[in-house]
Amino acid sequence: MIATLLFVVFLVMMLVGVPIGAALGLAGATAIALANLDAQWFGLLAVPQNFYAGLGKYPLLAIPMFVLVGSIFDRSGVALRLVNFAIAIIGRGPGMLPVVVIAVAMLMGGISGSGPATAAAVGGVMIATMTRSGYPPAFSASVVGAAASIDILIPPSIAFIIYSVLVPGASVPAMFAAGMLPGLLVGLALMVPSVWLSRRHHLGQQVAQLPRPPFWASLREASWGLAAPVLILGGMRAGWFTPTEAAVVAVFYGLFVGMVIYRTIKVRDLFHILRESGELSAIILLVVALAGIFAYSLSTLGIVDPVTQAIVNSGLGEYGVLALLILMLVAVGMFLDGISIFLIFVPLLLPIVNFYHWDPVWFGVLLTLMVALGQFTPPIAVNLMVSCRIAGVRMEESVRWVLWLMAALLCVLLLVIIFPSLALWLPTRLGY
Repeated sequence: MIATLLFVVFLVMMLVGVPIGAALGLAGATAIALANLDAQWFGLLAVPQNFYAGLGKYPLLAIPMFVLVGSIFDRSGVALRLVNFAIAIIGRGPGMLPVVVIAVAMLMGGISGSGPATAAAVGGVMIATMTRSGYPPAFSASVVGAAASIDILIPPSIAFIIYSVLVPGASVPAMFAAGMLPGLLVGLALMVPSVWLSRRHHLGQQVAQLPRPPFWASLREASWGLAAPVLILGGMRAGWFTPTEAAVVAVFYGLFVGMVIYRTIKVRDLFHILRESGELSAIILLVVALAGIFAYSLSTLGIVDPVTQAIVNSGLGEYGVLALLILMLVAVGMFLDGISIFLIFVPLLLPIVNFYHWDPVWFGVLLTLMVALGQFTPPIAVNLMVSCRIAGVRMEESVRWVLWLMAALLCVLLLVIIFPSLALWLPTRLGY
C-alpha cells in the first residue's frame, strides 16, 4: 500500500507541475513517514540523513566545476574558433555545415560535458550561419540539438559521474573511457542523415558569398580550445589528477584562455559566469540529494526486489527484458531529463543488471545512449528546446528532421548491444 502511494504521490506531483527534485523528495519523505508512524518523529530523521548522504560523495564535486567549465568556454569564444577551424577543413559545400556542427559539438563535449551548454554555444554561432547559407532554421535547430547530445557520451560527462556514484564497479575513469568510442560513432552516425537530407532537399546552396577561413590562421586560433580535451583526459590518464581535480584544472585553464589569450572574458564577467554556473549546479545537486530520499524509500519499503522478480520471471528472456527496458527508457526520456532518469531508474534496474550478469560499465553506456536520445526527442528534449529557441522556431517544426537523426542514434545503440566490446574495449585496454 505504501509502495503504491509512493509512486502515486510522485506521479501526481509531476502532473501538476511540481519540479522533479521536489516531487522525488516529497514522495520519498511521505513514504518514510507512513512507514514509521509508530516511531513518531524518529523515523523522519532518515530524510535529512539521506539528503546529506546523497551529496556526500567525492565524485560529485566535479559536477559544479565541469558546469563552470562549460560556462567559461561558452563565453570565451572557443566555440566560434572551433567552428572556423572546422569550416577551414571541411568547407561550406552542400551538406558540410551540419558536419561542422557535429564535429564542433564533439570537440566541445571533451570540454564541458553538458548538452544544453553545448547547444547554446554551438547554436549561437552556427544556426545564424546555416540560415544565411540556405538551411531552414528548423533543420539547423534539429542538427544542433542532436549533436549536443553527444556531450554526455564523450568525456568528461556529468551523466557518467552520476552513474558511477550510483553503481558500484563503474568507476568514473572506466565510464569516461567506455563512452569515447560510442560517442564518436554517434557523431559519425548523425553526419550521415544530415548530409543526405541536405543534398536530397537541396539545402545549403547559398554559400558562394561566404569565404572559407584560412587553415593555418584558424588552427592557431583554435589550438587553445583543441588542447583542452587533451589536458583534461590526458592528465587523468597520466595520473596527474583525478576526474574531480581535472575539473578544477579545466576551470583555471578556461579562465586563462578567456582572460589572457583571447581576452573575451573581463573581470566584471566573472560574477555572471559564477552565478549562472552556481544556479545550474545547485539545481543538479539538489535533485541528486532529493533523489537520495526517494531511493532510500524504495530500498526500505522492499519495492526493488518484487519488481526485479516480476521482470526476470516474465518469460521474456534476457534480450526480451533488454528490449523492454530500452522501449521504456526511450519513452521516459521524452519527458524527463537525463539526470532524473539516472536517479530514478538506476536503483530499480541495478538488480536486473546483476541478475543477468551484465557489465555495469556497458549498461551505463547503453543507459546514457538512451538519455542522449531523449535529449533531442520531443516533447521535452532539453537540447532541442535550447536550439529551437535560438533558431526562433517551434519544436513541432523540427520533428520531420529529428526523426532521421533519432534513427541514426538508435543504430549505434543496436551496435553497442550486439558488440559490447565497442564500449568495453577501451576501458579494458587502459586497465580500468
